[in-house]
Amino acid sequence: MPTALVPEPSHRVTIDLGVRSYPIDVGTGLLGNASTWAATPPAAAALIVTNATVAALFGDRLTGMLRARYKNVHTVMLPDGEEHKDWQTLNLIFDALLRHGCDRRTVIFALGGGVVGDMAGFAAASYMRGVPFVQVPTTLLAQVDSSVGGKTAINHPLGKNMIGAFYQPKQVICDLDTLQTLPPRELSAGLAEVIKYGPIHDLEFLAWIEANIDALMAREPAMLSRAVVRSCEIKAWVVGQDEREAGLRAILNFGHTFGHAIEAGMGYGQWLHGEAVGCGMVMATRLSQRLGGVDSAFADRLTELICRAGLPVKAPQLGADRYLELMRVDKKAEAGELKFVLIDRPGHATVRGAPDSLVREVIEQCCR
Repeated sequence: MPTALVPEPSHRVTIDLGVRSYPIDVGTGLLGNASTWAATPPAAAALIVTNATVAALFGDRLTGMLRARYKNVHTVMLPDGEEHKDWQTLNLIFDALLRHGCDRRTVIFALGGGVVGDMAGFAAASYMRGVPFVQVPTTLLAQVDSSVGGKTAINHPLGKNMIGAFYQPKQVICDLDTLQTLPPRELSAGLAEVIKYGPIHDLEFLAWIEANIDALMAREPAMLSRAVVRSCEIKAWVVGQDEREAGLRAILNFGHTFGHAIEAGMGYGQWLHGEAVGCGMVMATRLSQRLGGVDSAFADRLTELICRAGLPVKAPQLGADRYLELMRVDKKAEAGELKFVLIDRPGHATVRGAPDSLVREVIEQCCR
């Protein structure tokens, strides 16, 4: 697998899934460029799924572009935030589709971050047993992770992303200009999903992130472009090998078992997903250290980088029993046995269990 880190100003990464392959386009000025939308699926109608915050910034631009291609362009506004990623909000999309008489060729466009993308994708997978959709991610986290690979879902009070489907988009359009509008906290949350690719797969990329973290935090366009493209290349390669997470793809959940427990335990929306994943990576690395996969120097190195990215490295005090209870709902758990994505050597990850006693020790260490 190539490790080139220097993309062209506009770069295309392809997810190879046979007849369901699709492109990820990364560049600037894509939203307002008519050629960006020339290959979107033909239909009489399009539905833009977004929220008020994103719509105010980019909604008119996307609507204008789509009106040149679709006779009817409709928009549905979802409430903003992880706490609204539920059945009630999902039904707003179905209500709009049915109210406008949308047929099975209607194209859904997900304009927003990970919550919008996950919900729009799940609606597309379900409406009339499947309609085409296009991901237009506007956050760093969505561009490097959630918009790529076809995972769609909503949350349940007892577990994050437990109700959903694998359903691939027709296209992913990452306009880097949208990242300039992100609040600093959202930018840091996205960097968590960039950082994760280094310790699990590409140490050269990890070193590049360390050398350029200040430039990434300052939103230098060339650095953001490299980060998004390389992240998408790695994820595209993994998904191409294991679309439905039967094995290899699970490594992309590094930090997520602990992270999802933090999100559910704190209440969805209290910590951003990327913040929980950043702290979860610290916890997973400390567990990897206890099991002999990495040494303390590597664990300290990764913790320092996560801290420099503006992410929390101290876990919230939920209590070890509560952490274990929440993690048993994780999708990797088997018959109640906890499974974690751990680093068995720097640059390589595996999925394995760990004794509850050791997990408790790590939780207590990371909460101090």
